[in-house]
Amino acid sequence: MRVLIVSPGPAYSVKDVYNGWVKGLRAYGVEVIEYPFEDRLWAAQHFHVKNDSEEWVQAFPFEMAVLYALEPIGSWIYETQPDLVLFVTGFWIKAAPLDLIRARGARVGLVFTESPYEDDVQLERAGHADICVVNDPTNLGQFQDLCPLTMYAPHSYDPEVHRPGPVVPGMESDLCVVGTGFPSRVEYLERADLSGLDVAILGNWTSLQPGSPLIECVRQDDLEACVDNHDTIRWYNSTHASVNLYRREANRPDLVAGWSMGPREDELAASGTFFLTEPRGENREVLPMVPLAGDADGFGERLRWWLDHPAARERVILRARAAVHDWTFANRAAQFLELFSKL
Repeated sequence: MRVLIVSPGPAYSVKDVYNGWVKGLRAYGVEVIEYPFEDRLWAAQHFHVKNDSEEWVQAFPFEMAVLYALEPIGSWIYETQPDLVLFVTGFWIKAAPLDLIRARGARVGLVFTESPYEDDVQLERAGHADICVVNDPTNLGQFQDLCPLTMYAPHSYDPEVHRPGPVVPGMESDLCVVGTGFPSRVEYLERADLSGLDVAILGNWTSLQPGSPLIECVRQDDLEACVDNHDTIRWYNSTHASVNLYRREANRPDLVAGWSMGPREDELAASGTFFLTEPRGENREVLPMVPLAGDADGFGERLRWWLDHPAARERVILRARAAVHDWTFANRAAQFLELFSKL
């Protein structure tokens, strides 16, 4: 089987998902050809020309940059003759290119990573694919109405990356939070009593306002910078604890409540990092041993109890690692290939 897989564009957590699917499919003997969508998009966005006033301006509006980045895919399909063109996330891919690809005889697959928060947008694309994957089953039935071959695949981990490791000098902390600083997460951590604790915050936290007590916790110079997944695990390996806070930001209020675990949860568990979490259906089923973070006002007190009891933390770590042992991208790829065989 030959798969032409299209990179997502952004170079943050969805790129980790993309890398995981590439490795997972290759583990089962699939010939994977990587289409560098994000590289072409970056080039288009950074291409400048002089206007009539001799000023350097961006050559392409964003939507034109997306079309430029995707334009060569037709020749790639012609040259490689893939059994499937697989888009991971496909944030900015419209229906028309998907229909064109299918009209040329190639099958289209979509790996959606933003369920349920952006399911209204993702559902618009699902009807233009032959096979889909969603990361939360809340609206699975709606996806299957549009694309019958749609499966739920929980967030997964790469055992070569997400594993226990040594403490890295300079990365030590009592609490480490890596991710996107959605306003809801900022509000929670600002309310929590973290005084006296060594806190490390990394990722895109541009929502932090001047004067926020969290600014002094940021361990990077650029608030917009995303953290490479390998570095993320080094930060996790070097901390005593982390916390998983689900985003409250969605395209509509009714899309906020999800059921599945987030991508950081299985990565934290697989890497042997102790963490507290907000409750969801899936993490209470799979990781009931992981303690709840609770309300922001009492979070600091609960965290300090666990920091004072390292043996109790270690018991949680061992049980959590065992619970997600099979949650690998290779196993998700096996399920996907079984579903694809029904096409």
